[in-house]
Amino acid sequence: MKALSRLRSMLELLDTRHRRRVLAPRRGLDFASNDYLGLAQSPVLQDAAQQALAHGVPLGSGGSRLLRGNHPEHEALEREAAAFFEAEAALFMGGGFQANQAIFSTLPAAEDLILYDDLVHASAHEGMRMGRGQTRAFAHNDVGAARLAIEDWLAEGGTGQIWIAVESVYSMEGDLAPLEALSDLACEYGAILVVDEAHATGVFGPNGQGLAHGLKAELLTLHTCGKGLGVAGGLICGPRVMIDALINRARPFIFATAPSPFNAALVRAVLQHLQQDTTLIRAAMSRIRHAHAVAQKTGIGREALNSQIIPVVLGDDAKTMEMAATLQAKGFDVRGIRPPTVPRGTSRLRVSITGNVDEQDINALFETLAQQQTEAA
Repeated sequence: MKALSRLRSMLELLDTRHRRRVLAPRRGLDFASNDYLGLAQSPVLQDAAQQALAHGVPLGSGGSRLLRGNHPEHEALEREAAAFFEAEAALFMGGGFQANQAIFSTLPAAEDLILYDDLVHASAHEGMRMGRGQTRAFAHNDVGAARLAIEDWLAEGGTGQIWIAVESVYSMEGDLAPLEALSDLACEYGAILVVDEAHATGVFGPNGQGLAHGLKAELLTLHTCGKGLGVAGGLICGPRVMIDALINRARPFIFATAPSPFNAALVRAVLQHLQQDTTLIRAAMSRIRHAHAVAQKTGIGREALNSQIIPVVLGDDAKTMEMAATLQAKGFDVRGIRPPTVPRGTSRLRVSITGNVDEQDINALFETLAQQQTEAA
């Protein structure tokens, strides 16, 4: 069949470019996941799971939220998440990708402008592709470029609402958005600032609230539950009218089976724990600072490091995957990232400082990386 032949050719081409993706098991120390606080296998979640089961919280929802899938655990989580992230309302979705699809495919109107950072996540791009809003990119973290794009759009006769879409911590660069300056820009032009907090939630801000906490602009935030929070799902937080609009119009919400009530109970437990005990957050920040110091001492990664994500850019696809395989063989689970996830010529190792490693593990990884790079030179 033509379709099967075409797909085989596509996969063969990916093979030749060293870009074919395959599923691989966990290998050694966790420098690859997004489990930044080490919550995924923690006593916090184990205890919460036992309590939820003991109270008869269902494991499955059985349908969409608008049919019979809505459960008191969903609603309790949304109330508590809105309070935790200091928003008027929250909406619990099956995942962050689905949540970004919902935001950008539903809320901006045809006359609106979605101005997005060049490196914003693929899920935002997918939502924009599905939606009606006009779209323009600006150079990564360049507020001046964002301002010029707005001025150009207005000069061309743009009259709709402006939406500025960014991430607070970028998933492949590990750098931080200039949120204060972006907030000021949004206030100046009456724009809505949409901040994807996926890699900040649980790690940065008071009690892990994220980096957008306290901004003056009209704000809509996305907090994923499967990274720092250790569970799964996504929370959209913002003005109640936007949340109600999503409930009524967002196809990724309306036509999707509701997340498990059991899962909602676990997320509730994590948020409650972070409010009561900041030990995990303080430990995460200590690991991050230590990793930055060791990386700079060994000459690995960039000079300016900002977060738990440390990119080691090697450039060549094959070289990147070979280095990842070598590290895995030595007991370090580090994964290679290639185009189209990152721009061409910037293939990299994405070193993630998780809650499942300690300072000794971090020392060993960077010493091994430095040795491997010396041998490869």
